[in-house]
Amino acid sequence: MANYYFDNSATGHPKPPDVAQYINEYLKLGGTYGRSAYDRVINVSRIVEHTRTLLARLLGTSLTENIVFTYNATHALNNAIKGFSYRKKRVLISPLEHNAVTRPVLHLQNTIGLEFDIMPYNPDGSINLEGLRLFDLKSYDLCIVNHVSNVNGVVQPIAELKALLGDIPLLVDASQSAGHIPIEVDTWNIDMLALTGHKGLMGPTGTGCLFVRSPEIIIPLIHGGTGSRSDSFLMPDFLPDRFEAGTPNVLGIFGLYGALSANVTNCYEHEHFMDLLDRVERLKSFKVFRSLDVNHQASLFSITSNKYSPSELSEQLFKRYSIETRSGLHCAPLAHQTLKTFPMGTVRFSLSKYHNSTDLNYLYSALKELNHG
Repeated sequence: MANYYFDNSATGHPKPPDVAQYINEYLKLGGTYGRSAYDRVINVSRIVEHTRTLLARLLGTSLTENIVFTYNATHALNNAIKGFSYRKKRVLISPLEHNAVTRPVLHLQNTIGLEFDIMPYNPDGSINLEGLRLFDLKSYDLCIVNHVSNVNGVVQPIAELKALLGDIPLLVDASQSAGHIPIEVDTWNIDMLALTGHKGLMGPTGTGCLFVRSPEIIIPLIHGGTGSRSDSFLMPDFLPDRFEAGTPNVLGIFGLYGALSANVTNCYEHEHFMDLLDRVERLKSFKVFRSLDVNHQASLFSITSNKYSPSELSEQLFKRYSIETRSGLHCAPLAHQTLKTFPMGTVRFSLSKYHNSTDLNYLYSALKELNHG
């Protein structure tokens, strides 16, 4: 079946059938997470914990309990950024950050005087590690980096960055990388990582998680019942309860379990995707925004046209070819300033694992026709 949906960076579609299967199972089964010991609750809790284990496996960490369920990556990032204890009141961010990072950072700038600096970067927004070596890194509390840009698909060098930072905590936004490219939380010594369940992981909306290696470095944003240490008016100090107040989105977690269990693999070859980028670059009407290094390109890219505005081009793609894309700034004005596509933005194409070579060829044919007329 043809798949002309190229807006998977917004939300993944289609979902594996297992997602609906497990959501329906929960609707039939019912029950909450923890808090009781009868079979219905035990069965629900087992799926929730199996989901946590699958996430730990995906992230390459043995610290399963250090994975905290959240409602999306933005929720996770806000907990990490606003819950962090800033002594020097200075942070480093990458030049391709999403508003899920820049807005909480700017909020703290306005409320507690937090200062931020943008790491030096190359023309495609990839971090220039040699330039960063010239920084007085000890003057920063925290470094925040977008693993994969949601505008041009640049993959940042997380392992090398953390090696350079040393003891300075690193918070990684894996919203666009989780499910698409390998993540090695323990090997790379990542301190905190946020992801969402509904994009590359192909689960339902309303799901996500925060990994935090040393929970004492942040305080909970949300306080309430956890079903544990109920004799105390204080939040438990152990994980994951410390950051999981209130009933979690069990329905969504069941769906996420279905997505992770499905273990879907790519139906297209990465080489074919890279060939698509090369062919689109040769169409004179378009400018392609991608990584300068083919080894650091994830499965999304953007273009601008010298004939159409981003919104007009996106409309043409949909009306004439039924191709669904995202136009504009993609909630990442800093990234567009970096790439010099602000304020008009771009048209973004983001792949699903379900895309195949025929879908990619169809996309190219549509762009080729628009290039000529």
